[in-house]
Amino acid sequence: MTVTIRTIEVPSSDLAEKPLGQPSAEPLSGEILVRSRVDFATDDRRVVSGIWESEPGTSRWEFLTRGELIHVVAGSMTVQEDDGEPVEIAAGDTAYFPIGWVGTWTVHELLRKFFVVYKP
Repeated sequence: MTVTIRTIEVPSSDLAEKPLGQPSAEPLSGEILVRSRVDFATDDRRVVSGIWESEPGTSRWEFLTRGELIHVVAGSMTVQEDDGEPVEIAAGDTAYFPIGWVGTWTVHELLRKFFVVYKP
């Protein structure tokens, strides 16, 4: 079975809203609202994928036990790995955060991404 989702066309109202927090990330610029939906997960939840969007703000991310592959469909952000250079990511970009990546994400405008989180 093939499932197709037009990520950009899913209304925000179809996503569950909550404040960003652990275990995902720690907000650094006050409360940041995020919305998400899981569209696929393996039975053991070692691979999970879906849609995620975030209001603007800065947060700290630590990918210590999982990695993430994202494709941004709307908005933009700057990510900066600890001791690394800032990287601009915008709609149309794909990024990979391997296990062990630690740094900050600064979302500049409403960001929507398709994500795949994996655990070893």
